Amino acid sequence: MRGRAERALSPRAREEQAEGMDNHQSVVRVHELVKRYGERAVVDGASFEIARGETFALLGPNGAGKSTTIEILEGYRDRTSGVAEVLGTDPGKGSLDWKRRLGIVLQSSGETGNATVREQLRHFARFYPAPRDVDEVIAAVGLEAQAGQLIRKLSGGQRRRVDVALGIIGRPELLFLDEPTTGFDPEARRRFWDLIRSLKAEGTSILLTTHYLDEAAQLADRAGVIAGGSIVAIGAVHELGGAEAWTPAVRWREEGRMHEHRTTTPGAVVAALQSRLGVEPQGLEIVRPTLEDVYLQLIGAAEPTTAPDAATDREVRS
Repeated sequence: MRGRAERALSPRAREEQAEGMDNHQSVVRVHELVKRYGERAVVDGASFEIARGETFALLGPNGAGKSTTIEILEGYRDRTSGVAEVLGTDPGKGSLDWKRRLGIVLQSSGETGNATVREQLRHFARFYPAPRDVDEVIAAVGLEAQAGQLIRKLSGGQRRRVDVALGIIGRPELLFLDEPTTGFDPEARRRFWDLIRSLKAEGTSILLTTHYLDEAAQLADRAGVIAGGSIVAIGAVHELGGAEAWTPAVRWREEGRMHEHRTTTPGAVVAALQSRLGVEPQGLEIVRPTLEDVYLQLIGAAEPTTAPDAATDREVRS
């Protein structure tokens, strides 16, 4: 499994990984990370880095190893082998001061108690040396009308916004966002995107996982695609998979069947077709690959895995 995934990694991606290993500006450094449960490797030799101030998206299907990787970086789960550094520290040995430099939005929330939104944020704010203003955070996540409501009485999407608020209240240097917009309506998602852009503008480094590829395209500077526990592609979002993966295709119908020609100069191909046929070809269209198209190509080329993404029990260090 691992060998096949590594062969899929482009030369550019390998160079990027190698160059990053000695970069002191990195807030996250992962090298040959492995997590096994018995004989099963859930994370199998993953390597990537995140630069200070960067938004990095970790993309992959369910069971690919995303959540396990993030849990290791957050200090919630031990690794089997390999290197993991977050803000220059081994996450498994992170101090309380180190944890205060992180913001964490977990994939699922446990915030369903008897506190109101404002009470919960005020409570969490006390754990940080220079927290954000509580009302400012409430406004940022669009919960002004629900500030005095009990969290347990909120909708699922509103509780998810409370998770995001708790993740940013402490002004984190590094923010982990694991499927943050699950349950958001379109308006709430767009508002969240604006919030993330403002955090990035302040210098916050962000590690994002999401199944919404338009979200990754909007927010991330770079992305890594993980499949079978290994990184199969890494790079700028609109360069993943190399230039060939992003080559447009000209499609048209001729003599009763569809034709397709991939080219970096679709305009010239269309002009040549019209000149040859004397008319515009039937069904003519120029198709430009999206991030979703490239992602599906990369995942399809990688070996499938049936490994669970994370163990069912979460051990949280105090």
